[in-house]
Amino acid sequence: MENLSPIIEVCTPTLKAAIAAGQSGADRIELCQDIENGGTTPSHADIEFCITHLKLKTHVLVRPRAGNFVYSDIEFEVIKNDVLHCKNSGVNAIVVGFLHDDFTIDIAKTAEIVNLAKPMEVTFHRAFDVCADWKIALEQIIQCGCTRILTSGQKATAMEGADNIKLMVEQAGERIIILAGSGITMENYKQLVDFTGVKEVHGTKLRGKINYES
Repeated sequence: MENLSPIIEVCTPTLKAAIAAGQSGADRIELCQDIENGGTTPSHADIEFCITHLKLKTHVLVRPRAGNFVYSDIEFEVIKNDVLHCKNSGVNAIVVGFLHDDFTIDIAKTAEIVNLAKPMEVTFHRAFDVCADWKIALEQIIQCGCTRILTSGQKATAMEGADNIKLMVEQAGERIIILAGSGITMENYKQLVDFTGVKEVHGTKLRGKINYES
């Protein structure tokens, strides 16, 4: 069977990075800011610029603050407002993650956001990588209706977590997309894709269109 080039998602913490990703032929961007602290929601102005001026799919991180993924009622209202802004702006997907204090998936919040976001896709971000039991978490995220999970295989980088990512791809089947991220570069993406079977990769050091067969 012929290998297909994976979808390239470039994480862009600035408009300059987003523009560069578009010029390099990336399939899509994940727009965020404050990447040094794990990323937070970008400004509404930056979101609207990307939707208006860039000819590539735009996914937007919706995370009101750095730190854990357990949100207060007030923070959740802020998240919902940002989701609605993304929806009304024409964003293709949002990127979110909700946990309980015991590092299990907050199913209620996740499902509510999935329903609110429609018809946008929803990616569950690397909050997944700190879950107490990823096999249970994966099934719960599927049940909530998310489109994909961004993961490094519960390790610091995707290359370190490759064994787990391969198992995640096998468990997910066609039910949800496993998006591998963290430490992925133009030099190592092919090895990771070949080993794990992921069809989408995410990183700040990916440059867009690539020749998978080379």
